[in-house]
Amino acid sequence: MRVHLEIVILMLLVILLDQQSCQVLATGSAEEEQGVRYANRCEACKILAAELEDRLSETGKSHDVIEIGYSVDDVRPKKRTEYRRSELRLLESLENVCERVLAYNLHKERSDSTRFAKGMSQTFQTLHGLVDKGVKVDLGIPYELWDKPPVEVTQMKTQCENMLEEYEDTISDWYFQLQENKSLQQHLCEDNVLKIEAERQCLQEKLPALASKKTKNQKSKGDKEEL
Repeated sequence: MRVHLEIVILMLLVILLDQQSCQVLATGSAEEEQGVRYANRCEACKILAAELEDRLSETGKSHDVIEIGYSVDDVRPKKRTEYRRSELRLLESLENVCERVLAYNLHKERSDSTRFAKGMSQTFQTLHGLVDKGVKVDLGIPYELWDKPPVEVTQMKTQCENMLEEYEDTISDWYFQLQENKSLQQHLCEDNVLKIEAERQCLQEKLPALASKKTKNQKSKGDKEEL
């Protein structure tokens, strides 16, 4: 009876995937036909701001003092500045920040901007669980490709890189002058990238950072009750 129930769950999950397996191989207009929905500018900006602020919080823990500038005779003292207030920190934080987008997955069980979130989606968690139990699952793609970033995520990485290049001065202005007064999301996304209020809807949608932990705790509690 349990095996039959797992098969039914599997069938429902495959429907929820909405041809996600095809997205790994799809390109061009075929992607649109298969229901691929790329990140809009609000979603891309929101994640760029979140990742850059997160990276800055990592590099901002340093209390190092660095020397900048040079002189021909190497006698005049170099200027000393705190690393956490330096241009060097900004440059190092910006470097490869868009690579961090590839840590996101597409959670098709959600329809708003939180569909882009880190961690494995509930759908694939269940599918992996079925495989671990010996249930044969055929999605039409090799098992080793299941956890590869979907096309929406790889495309969002490109969007991130383009946005970073386009608004480099805007980010720099925030870093040196405005970060004490407002968040990067507000300055970059609300004040510059998204000029129309209707485009900013996703900024109010909260990324479920604690969702996986909460689900795990709830599952653990349920297991105890079942026992």
